[in-house]
Amino acid sequence: MKLIDKTIKYLGYFTAFILVLLVLLVVYDATVRYLFSGGSVALQELEWHLFDIVILFGIAYTLRENAHVRVDIFYASFSDKTKALVNIISSLFFILPFSFLIIYIGIDFVSMSYLQNEASSNPGGLEYRFLVKALMPLSFIFLSLGAIKEAKTNFDIWRAL
Repeated sequence: MKLIDKTIKYLGYFTAFILVLLVLLVVYDATVRYLFSGGSVALQELEWHLFDIVILFGIAYTLRENAHVRVDIFYASFSDKTKALVNIISSLFFILPFSFLIIYIGIDFVSMSYLQNEASSNPGGLEYRFLVKALMPLSFIFLSLGAIKEAKTNFDIWRAL
């Protein structure tokens, strides 16, 4: 479980680094476009790809940090034992099934993109679209691992209380 936690922690650090690159790229692209009337389709597509990394890899890190969205108005008033039970149920019956579905569907999605050698339809766009599509099942693998770790941790808390 420590390996999962550490992997997701470093995935969060990687995501933060990508976010810094994304901000710099957007500033550069906007500056070139508005001050010099230039720009690049490939750079604009790279912005979307980096944004995909931030969103998809940030999901598992958000779960690790217990910063995901829930109805905190009710959750805050629960006892620690009830909070642990809610976390177990949400991990096992919501996060894991949804993650497994996305992984299952995503593998075919990526395979089809790879076999078709899918690239951008825009002139000057990026090739190898399957690489960014592969982030979807990969990110949900990390989320699944995080949900399993979360369920085990909360089960230990629930049992101890």
